Amino acid sequence: MARDGSVLNTIGNTPLVELKNLDTGVCRLFVKLENQNPTGSIKDRIGLSMIEAAEREGKIQPGGTLIEATAGNTGLGLALVAAQKGYKIILVIPDKMSQEKILHLRALGAVTHITRSDVGKGHPEYYQDIAERLAKETPNSFYVNQFANPANPFAHEATTGPEIWAQMNQMCDAVVCGVGSGGTMTGLSRYFGRVAPHVEMVLADPKGSILVDVVKTGKIQKEAGSWLVEGIGEDFIPPNCDLARVKQAYEIGDAESFMTAREVLAKEGLLGGSSSGTLIAAALRYCREQTAPKRVVTFICDSGNKYLTKMYNDFWMFEQGLLPRPKHGNLTDLIVRRYQEGGTVTLAPTDSLMLAYRRMKLFDVSQIPVMVDEQVIGILDESDFLLHVHSQPALFNEPVSTAMVAKVHTIAPNAPISDLLPIFQRDHVAIVADPAAGGRFVGLITKIDLLNYLRQQLV
Repeated sequence: MARDGSVLNTIGNTPLVELKNLDTGVCRLFVKLENQNPTGSIKDRIGLSMIEAAEREGKIQPGGTLIEATAGNTGLGLALVAAQKGYKIILVIPDKMSQEKILHLRALGAVTHITRSDVGKGHPEYYQDIAERLAKETPNSFYVNQFANPANPFAHEATTGPEIWAQMNQMCDAVVCGVGSGGTMTGLSRYFGRVAPHVEMVLADPKGSILVDVVKTGKIQKEAGSWLVEGIGEDFIPPNCDLARVKQAYEIGDAESFMTAREVLAKEGLLGGSSSGTLIAAALRYCREQTAPKRVVTFICDSGNKYLTKMYNDFWMFEQGLLPRPKHGNLTDLIVRRYQEGGTVTLAPTDSLMLAYRRMKLFDVSQIPVMVDEQVIGILDESDFLLHVHSQPALFNEPVSTAMVAKVHTIAPNAPISDLLPIFQRDHVAIVADPAAGGRFVGLITKIDLLNYLRQQLV
């Protein structure tokens, strides 16, 4: 089918730029901006390649249904192409995917099934097994299976590799890739193995994935762990994954991945996703280890717009224990949104209940402290709010003071954690105030804050 003039014709031919403000040792490091593809990801390339291959081979018929297991970006690429070509699409997605990706998928018309991200192959809730089962149960459907579909690596062998080689003026010494389905690594390995065998293939892998050990020892050495980076890392070796030409591999933890991506945005102005942080962190390690100058290429795999509520959100990073902050050795350490840091959503008693409603919606909170100066004089809970306005919606125009609970109980920062439990049993939040500072508000502690704190003690 002709693609001239359509959005599908804008896939690929992405820019390549040099990172000039990071420490790359004696090397020069370039990134290919795959976030410039239509859905903001390198996976648009394989979405188009796999669907067009299925059309040529008669595996999908007009009006048919595409089914795939995806951590997100492949699903976006497939959904884009499916929408343009008139196919239905069902995607099975592990539950660690960002909400931005899920909303994007649904806006493209995809049906999404969310399943567990903490189980492996053979488990009834493993995302790839569910997708395969759905394909067997759905008439006129095609299981895309990016992990074994030969059109996946072919997309990179035919387009991504030649673009890099041309953009680097045939002067490239190493390419750093991650592995999700294996298509990028395999396709580029094939291309450079044929055109420029001297180009080293380097693996960037999240800590918890099994692939670094496979590169270093030739076999799986451990059970897969868990990681927060999306789109790369595996608990098995995908059929499409050929690691034969990979001679160097780096294991990158979540914290290093996320902080590297944030540094790239701050210093280079490039908004990349979590896997981009992993790749660039590995590329920087590789560059700094070299004793002779090399020209190295890696990728901004997808847009950081998909992760603004996660890795670019300080509060989410605090909750995950991935962003350092001062430790106080008391209950202050449990407060994610600290008042003195500007993190707490608050109201004044004279604010309208309409403003309170808007803030509850905007910040996704159910309780807001009501303050005068730096002291809490009440709390507005959504239940009390509802009881106040349910029979008279006009009461939304009244001040917050008419619906707030004025009798509040505070807890001192140096109180033991066990003192939180009676508060939570009453279904309240803990209001932490410092008596040594005249009752100055410190922040709120919720049940999930305590759970996050206890979970972090396992690390």
